[in-house]
Amino acid sequence: MTSSATDSPLIPRLEVRDIVKSFPGVKALKGVSLRVMPGEVLSVVGENGAGKSTLMKILAGVQPQDSGVILVDGKEQQFRSVSDAMSHGIAIIHQELNLADNLEIGANIFLGREPRRLGLIDNAKINSAASTLLNRIGLNLSPQTLVKELTVGQQQMVEIAKALSINARVLIMDEPTSSLSAGESARLFQVIRDLKADGVSIVYISHRLAEVQDLSDRVTVLRDGENAGELVRGEVTHDSLVRLMVGRDISRFFVRNPHPQGEVAIEVKDLITDAWPRHRLNLSVRTGEIVGVAGLVGAGRTEMLRTLFGVDAPVSGTIQVCGKPVDLQSPKDAIAAGIALVPEDRKQQGVVLDMVIRQNIGLASLHQHSRMGFLNFAVERQQSSEMSQRLRVKAPNDLHRVGNLSGGNQQKVVLGKWLALKPRVLLLDEPTRGIDVGAKQEIYQLMDELAGQGIAVLFVSSEMEEIIGMSDRVIVMHEGRITGELTRQDLSEESIMHLATGHAREPAGVV
Repeated sequence: MTSSATDSPLIPRLEVRDIVKSFPGVKALKGVSLRVMPGEVLSVVGENGAGKSTLMKILAGVQPQDSGVILVDGKEQQFRSVSDAMSHGIAIIHQELNLADNLEIGANIFLGREPRRLGLIDNAKINSAASTLLNRIGLNLSPQTLVKELTVGQQQMVEIAKALSINARVLIMDEPTSSLSAGESARLFQVIRDLKADGVSIVYISHRLAEVQDLSDRVTVLRDGENAGELVRGEVTHDSLVRLMVGRDISRFFVRNPHPQGEVAIEVKDLITDAWPRHRLNLSVRTGEIVGVAGLVGAGRTEMLRTLFGVDAPVSGTIQVCGKPVDLQSPKDAIAAGIALVPEDRKQQGVVLDMVIRQNIGLASLHQHSRMGFLNFAVERQQSSEMSQRLRVKAPNDLHRVGNLSGGNQQKVVLGKWLALKPRVLLLDEPTRGIDVGAKQEIYQLMDELAGQGIAVLFVSSEMEEIIGMSDRVIVMHEGRITGELTRQDLSEESIMHLATGHAREPAGVV
């Protein structure tokens, strides 16, 4: 794609000035302005609740602004619908992909805009045009492939092809790598650079600051519904982004204090999971210890945690909690043994979005405050109040619907649900995925506090900084086996990646 005749190096492709948007009880945007030039990658960052999503919905025509103006190629426009925005070359790819998985790739790309011949859908034209688009983004698949057969990364590429099919000149990408592997993310970044070279403007939204630093020509930072600042390439660093996002320096982003380590809280010997039946797992975590689990996507980390929580029954091996053997055939068995799991997908497995905070926090401990089928609402109310205050859940009250909370506050509710049970062992699977930098620091502080209270913490993370910053020890996995263990003084990105790619000698006793 080449730049249009209306493009000028001095005229923004898309600009918004003094955008204001209010909802009942909250002013989401308080006069926000930004601009993106032709062939530029503009990242928009900010904590949850900063106004990013509201602004993007306005730009994509999902909802109107209360006041302020939108300009495309220097001309004021009013978007009354998504089709209005699309007609001006603006498309958005949401974090939750919007594809019909029972249809073919080509049918998805042209869904609702199918070319016709003699009154019938022209499938030959769809497949030809779809092939051209797929080739452009480097997705080597037949347009007749069913979407349900694709990986998440491939589905993301189909969404990009769909946007390009309407000749999108501004592509808004909302947390596009949140569910992608490292390889899929790298492919996406190359596509973004290719689109930029073709003159497409990219508005990129992400909590992953390393990506923002790598991709961005400029960064606009929002805080509490207002512009907090702007950085150009060369100024974009982790510290400068955090400072603008939270309005203060975070000198100790990863909160770690030395804690005495006691008895072995959980010990795993020769554990074989159903997902990786050829490998035995051996590990232990002491009370007061935080142990990270690193590895590439597909290494078997989540499968190990699911087995330790009884979601998946072990094939063989032994598990001991505080020196006592336990038979974990279900999550109920794990809970009884003092094990809790905060799952990777909080919306599907961690909370019930349509229920309120109080009900969610009380879910795991219903057996403790119910008798003969009747709930003790006073106990539930007290428990919820204590956990909401302890975890600093930001909501008007604990009768607020969880689905209306930010990602960070939803994660706090999941944690509160399990901490109410006073577990001995806390399993965390990607505990800060999709939450903002301020909420991340609160989670890190909580992990440190829990270790100080004698809880054993075993956590999986794909963020290298998080693994290095929070772990007393790190267990590294590759293709279902533990390839090595690193002490805190041995931690580095190089040492972890060496083990994560399977290029290291296995520790003694690990098969």
